[in-house]
Amino acid sequence: MHKPKASNNQWWRGGVIYQIYPRSFKDSNGDGIGDLPGITSRLEHVARLGADAVWLSPFFKSPQKDFGYDISDYRDVDPMYGTLDDFRALVQRAHALNLKVVIDQVLSHCSDQHPWFVESRSSRDNLKADWFVWADAKHDGTPPNNWLSVFGGSAWQWDTRRCQYYLHNFLTSQPDLNFHNPKVQEALLDTVRFWLELGVDGYRLDAINFCFHDAQLRDNPGRGMPTVEDATAPSMNPYSWQVHRYDKSQPEALGFLRRLRELVDQYHDTTMVGEIGDEAGLAMVADYTRGSDRLHMAYCFDLLGAAHDAPYLHDLIERFQRIAGDGWACWAISNHDCMRVATRWGGANPSSAQLRAAAALLLSLRGSVCIYQGEELGLPEADIAFEDLQDPYGKTMWPEFKGRDGCRTPMPWSDQGADLGFGSGHVKPWLPLAEPHRPLAAERQWQQPGSLLNHYSRLLHWRRGQGALVKGDMQLLPRHAQVLAHVREHHGQRVLCAFNLSNASATLALPAGMAIEDVLHDSGADGARLDNGTLHFAPWGVMFARLG
Repeated sequence: MHKPKASNNQWWRGGVIYQIYPRSFKDSNGDGIGDLPGITSRLEHVARLGADAVWLSPFFKSPQKDFGYDISDYRDVDPMYGTLDDFRALVQRAHALNLKVVIDQVLSHCSDQHPWFVESRSSRDNLKADWFVWADAKHDGTPPNNWLSVFGGSAWQWDTRRCQYYLHNFLTSQPDLNFHNPKVQEALLDTVRFWLELGVDGYRLDAINFCFHDAQLRDNPGRGMPTVEDATAPSMNPYSWQVHRYDKSQPEALGFLRRLRELVDQYHDTTMVGEIGDEAGLAMVADYTRGSDRLHMAYCFDLLGAAHDAPYLHDLIERFQRIAGDGWACWAISNHDCMRVATRWGGANPSSAQLRAAAALLLSLRGSVCIYQGEELGLPEADIAFEDLQDPYGKTMWPEFKGRDGCRTPMPWSDQGADLGFGSGHVKPWLPLAEPHRPLAAERQWQQPGSLLNHYSRLLHWRRGQGALVKGDMQLLPRHAQVLAHVREHHGQRVLCAFNLSNASATLALPAGMAIEDVLHDSGADGARLDNGTLHFAPWGVMFARLG
C-alpha cells in the first residue's frame, strides 16, 4: 500500500557522515574479519568524534568476490558479519547515540550467485530471462560492442548456457541488471523498502549512474590514453580511454531516481547519497540532486584524486557553483576506493599541519561531508605486498595500480598488541596490519590533546554551532596561487574561510570593504593572522573569521 510523504528534518543537509568499512573496522569474534557487533561496540568513537551518521559499506550475503559489492541476497546479513538481529542491535545503539544509520546499496549489479541471475542464465525463455543485459555475439563471435569493464577487459562475458554474452561493468561475477525491465525496478525497490522498515535512515547508492545502459548497445567513442588524470580510472586502465556515452549515465536513470525518491520519502527523516563515477561527475551531481524528486545529495571523484592545490580547488568549486542550482553535493577526500588522503596529498611524510588544513577545508565547503574511517587519525596508505593483495582490481592492474587494499587495512584502535586492538590478536586479519599505523591508534590519540583526532573532533563539534558552515551560501574570493578563500553566509552570519594549501608562507589581501570582526580561534584552526587588512599564513595555515 502506498504511504504518504513523511516529514523530513533535513539532518543530512550539511551533515557529516562517517563511512565504516565493516571488514576492517572491528572484529568481535576473533576470525580476522570485522563484523556488525564489532561496529556496534565502537560506535561511541564516532559519536564522540562529532559525526551525525554512519554509512556502512555492504554487509549483505555475498560470495565476497568484490568484498560485498557483489550481493547474492539483498535481504540478509552475510554470516561473516553477523545476523539480522545484530543489525537491529546496531541500529538501536546508533540511535541511542544520536547517530543516523545509512547503508550501502548496490542496485546496478548483483552477484552471479544471486538466484535472479542463476535463473536468468538457465535459458532464454525463463521468467527472468531479460532481468539482466544479454546480447548475441557478432557474426565472428566477438562481443556485441566495445564496452569495457572498470576492472579490466571487455564488459561482456560469454555464457555457454544461453550462448550469449552478458554485461558486467565490473567483475565477470557482477552481472548488470536490466533496468529497462520494470519488473527489475520493482524487485529492487522492494529490497530498499525492506531495510527502511528495519529502521535505516538512508542509503548510499553505489555506482548509481550505471543503472541504465543504451538499449541499442552502440559503441562508445574512443579518446585515446588520457593526458591528464581521470578521476574515474587510472590512465593505464583502458577504461579511461573511452568516452562512456552509452554504457552508463543514461537519461532514463532519472525516471528510476524519482521512483526511488518517492519510496524513501515515505519514511521520516531519510536521505540518499549517490556515488557518480563519470567524466562529467560534477554536472551529474547537480543533475541527479536537482529539485526535490531525485537524490538528496551525491558525490563524484574530483576530490579523490591527487590534485589539491588552491587553483584546482577554486576552479572545481566555481564550476560546481555555476551549474549546481539547487543541487547538493556530498564532499569527501577519502573513501574505500582510493588511496588515503594523507599519502595521496601529503606524500611519503605528510605534515600534521597539512592534514589539519585538509580537514578544515572539507568541513568548510557548501554541502554535506563524508569522512572515511581512519581519516580522522591521519592514517597513511598501507603498503601491501602482492602476495597479500585481496582486491581483484589491484591484482589485474598490478604493478602500476596496486588496487584499493592500502586504504582498507584494519582500523588501529590500540597501540598495544599484535593486532592493534582490531580483534583477538590470535588470528591473522584478512589484510595485514600496517605497523606505521600503531602510533596513530585511536585510543592513543584521544589521550593526546594536540592530536589530529582531537582536532577533527573539535572542528566537528564547533561546526555544528556555525549555521553558516552547515547550511549557508558560499561566495568564492578571487583565484590565488596558494590560498583558497570563501565566505559562507546564513541568516546574517558571515564566516570567512581561508586556507593556505601550500608548504610555503603566503599572504592574501582582503577585498576592499571586507572587515574581520573576530578570528574564530575556538575552531582550533591556526597558522594565520590578520595585519592591516592582509592575512599572513604559515605553511598550511587556516583562518576562520566572523565578518562584520
